Amino acid sequence: MSDIINEDRIQLEKLASTIFSDPHLLEVERLGGMTNRTYAVTIKSGKYIFRLPGEGTEVLINREHEKISTELASSLGIDAPLIYIDAKSGIKISTYIKDAVTMSSETLKEPQNVKDAARLFYSLHTCGTDTGIPFEVFEMAGGYEKIIRDNNVSFYEDYPDIRREIMAIKEEVDLLSIPKAPCHNDPLCENWVRNDERMYLVDWEYAGMNDPMWDLADLSIESSYDKDLDDMLLYSYFNRTPTSDEILRFHANKIYLDFLWSLWGKTRAPYDGEPMEEYALARYVRLKSNLKAFTYL
Repeated sequence: MSDIINEDRIQLEKLASTIFSDPHLLEVERLGGMTNRTYAVTIKSGKYIFRLPGEGTEVLINREHEKISTELASSLGIDAPLIYIDAKSGIKISTYIKDAVTMSSETLKEPQNVKDAARLFYSLHTCGTDTGIPFEVFEMAGGYEKIIRDNNVSFYEDYPDIRREIMAIKEEVDLLSIPKAPCHNDPLCENWVRNDERMYLVDWEYAGMNDPMWDLADLSIESSYDKDLDDMLLYSYFNRTPTSDEILRFHANKIYLDFLWSLWGKTRAPYDGEPMEEYALARYVRLKSNLKAFTYL
């Protein structure tokens, strides 16, 4: 760890000297994160977050797309003020959120946090900006299916039947002609932070144009909401009782989420072994449970 920090410190110093007029690093603190290396850096003018992308992330993440979405989120006040982002390297510097606390499944169940998250999503989804960045769930799923076949990874025995049910739901939902909006698409609990004043949503690597109900369904899935919390989330988002079509889309997107990410887990199984098989299976089991519940809407 110390070697990594020492190597990164040189890069942090170079970045600070390029971006700031007072580049001397007074304090450097390594923060969490598996893919990227993120630091809280204090210089004379203040405290900032420096993100150095992990090796290989350039293959997984379109940094130009991320730059567009991050700049939008920052301009809307949804993410912290952005200081610098490089669309080629993925290096990013943003203002440090004072007294920020990372959310968890439990804290995101607190009524005030449910309401604040809903309002933040609404601000994003209704901003009127078309980022031009696609997030095509079923195209992505098709790509994952091909990877699974090419790597001779076994599908679940009932997958063909389950897939047909999902596609039937897609046909029903597609008839609603839903306009797409800028979405975060990956609102994991760890991507929410708040201080005494407000909530923020960070890390826009997977952002793109999608059905806004995806974001709400994703928050519900990741935070293990029950029906009461789902109702609170939807009411807070619309500031009214949702329509039957909106409820249909919300629950359909719960199914789409686990459909997509269970396939993603299967693509990773040859590389990451049993943990990814367990991840994929857990998603698939919940998918089937939500499919059954969908028939009673």
